[in-house]
Amino acid sequence: QVMVVEYGGGSVQTRGSLRLLCEPSGFTAREYYMAWFRQPPGQEREWIATVRPDRTTAYPGGERGRFTISRDDDENIVYLRMDDLKPADTAMYYCAADRQALFQLSQPLYRYWGQGTQVTVSS
Repeated sequence: QVMVVEYGGGSVQTRGSLRLLCEPSGFTAREYYMAWFRQPPGQEREWIATVRPDRTTAYPGGERGRFTISRDDDENIVYLRMDDLKPADTAMYYCAADRQALFQLSQPLYRYWGQGTQVTVSS
């Protein structure tokens, strides 16, 4: 069964850092487009980053910013490093995967989604 599970959410103070983990099950991350999205309370799901099978990455506006996506092929895990966190970053964070990603990477059209992990940033 193909699925992804997120780990690493929690509560952190403003300007803190967190690292989220996405663990695929039933497939190898390096063969898929792996992405992170988030959904703040009462808002739409928004794209954070994607790592492609060739290890290149994509971010909104083409710039990495405070969040960094990476992939560990030995461990078959995808990470999202989040630095200088702000209260506005409070959201449910989701990992998503798609084998071909025949769509714009920022679109929430990935085939497989995790249940999400909550990140809460307090001031």
